[in-house]
Amino acid sequence: MSEINVVPYIDVMLVLLIIFMVTAPLLTVGVQVDLPKGTANPIPEVYEFVVISVDVNGDYFFETQTVPTSSEELKRRIKVLRERNPDLLFLVRADGQTNYQDGVIVQHVVDLMILLQESGVDSVSLAIDPTGT
Repeated sequence: MSEINVVPYIDVMLVLLIIFMVTAPLLTVGVQVDLPKGTANPIPEVYEFVVISVDVNGDYFFETQTVPTSSEELKRRIKVLRERNPDLLFLVRADGQTNYQDGVIVQHVVDLMILLQESGVDSVSLAIDPTGT
């Protein structure tokens, strides 16, 4: 009579569960950006969108990355995403210290918007902190 010993499988499953529980919160961190304040309606949940962040130094961060992405790599990723879903929305998160909250758009945000346009993106939304002014 032969039996399968499932104890090692249970041990591996529990170790993987602990690893995933520890790493899951780290995947949603992204780069810390101090968004400008403002009032606006949130984007409806029916839309799929991609968030691209630009910090005070002009570094680009794709989605939740904590490592800067080069402009060429960003263009490549945007083109691939647009091929998969041409209706995809792009949301630019820029640090409030970059002064686009006062109506003066600094060069970093403009450069990112030009990069998006060169990649075939027709419209871009700017992210704000919806807590008010």
